Amino acid sequence: MKTVALFLITALAEIVGCYLPYLWLREGKSAWLLVPGALSLALFAWLLSLHPTAAGRVYAAYGGVYVFMAILWLWAVDGIRPTGWDILGSAVALLGMAIIMFAPRSS
Repeated sequence: MKTVALFLITALAEIVGCYLPYLWLREGKSAWLLVPGALSLALFAWLLSLHPTAAGRVYAAYGGVYVFMAILWLWAVDGIRPTGWDILGSAVALLGMAIIMFAPRSS
């Protein structure tokens, strides 16, 4: 559970870090959004370093959680209800994350 929670927080930091520059570039919002955006991306990088397994495995598994969080963001922030296909894709991505992170290993 701790690993999954860390992945969720990591994904949120990355999404916020990317969304704020998006608001500046695409929506004409203040360039000051780049400051918290950069801080959020720095937090994202630091959070990735806290995972207790090999970096490549963490990055691969993290992708599945990112997909799930991006679909939640679509719903919560963009106000667009996910389709059944969005939900199915997120479930498949999360299954992939679980296989990568929690599969038995000999060492």
